[in-house]
Amino acid sequence: MHAKSSQKDSPALDALTFKMHSSQKEPNKVASFSAGENKPSDLLRVFYEGFIAGGFAGVVVEAALYPIDTIKTRLQAAQGGGKIILKDLYSGLAGNLAGVLPASAIFVGVYEPTKQKLLKSFPENLSAVAHLTAGAIGGAASSLVRVPTEVIKQRLQTGQFASAPDAVRLIVAKEGFKGLYVGYGSFLLRDLPFDAIQFCIYEQIRIGYRLAARRDLNDPENAIIGAFAGRCNNWSYNYSSGCDKNKINGSGISKSVQRDL
Repeated sequence: MHAKSSQKDSPALDALTFKMHSSQKEPNKVASFSAGENKPSDLLRVFYEGFIAGGFAGVVVEAALYPIDTIKTRLQAAQGGGKIILKDLYSGLAGNLAGVLPASAIFVGVYEPTKQKLLKSFPENLSAVAHLTAGAIGGAASSLVRVPTEVIKQRLQTGQFASAPDAVRLIVAKEGFKGLYVGYGSFLLRDLPFDAIQFCIYEQIRIGYRLAARRDLNDPENAIIGAFAGRCNNWSYNYSSGCDKNKINGSGISKSVQRDL
């Protein structure tokens, strides 16, 4: 759940996130919800379960992959000839987890009830459209937290700030609150399609596998399908767009300006 720089680069994230996501009970048939199954109380329960699962998965994966993401961000930021620093690879992790937890929780918490509601409204042969739409809606909801978290994280990783609170204070002081949402438009164009396609691939493979096996999937199978779906989507994810994102989000305030503030 998403958030999403290191997350897009690792099948480990896909496996864990989708395993947590699939641990919730689902009906055997794609759109077989009776009139009483989508009561508001049921949707709230699904939201709560997805919120907890998404938050847990996001924190675990982010903590595990944070050093790799730091190295990647610094490599991309140093393409203009700057020096690559390979120390303090966990710099800013605590502040980043404070954003990743709610962002991942919101994504899965919104995705699950939205998916169930759409599957009830759409005919069975349009289940892929329901999954695409739910993924995009979940990504849009979580973007309100994901984008500021990503901006702050990348500036911490490139050594522009010493801590997340300092980053927030100085960015807002110099650029206003809009500085926390630098690159928001590019995020919507890049990450929302990624979220939608990734979850659609995952859900459709699960449906096909379940029909072929004539049984529900177990956790390892869900994890493998999640990793495969993420990797398939990564093949279409342009590396240069990640570089552009890091340049936009990490452009920020120079050290001299920080001292002035």
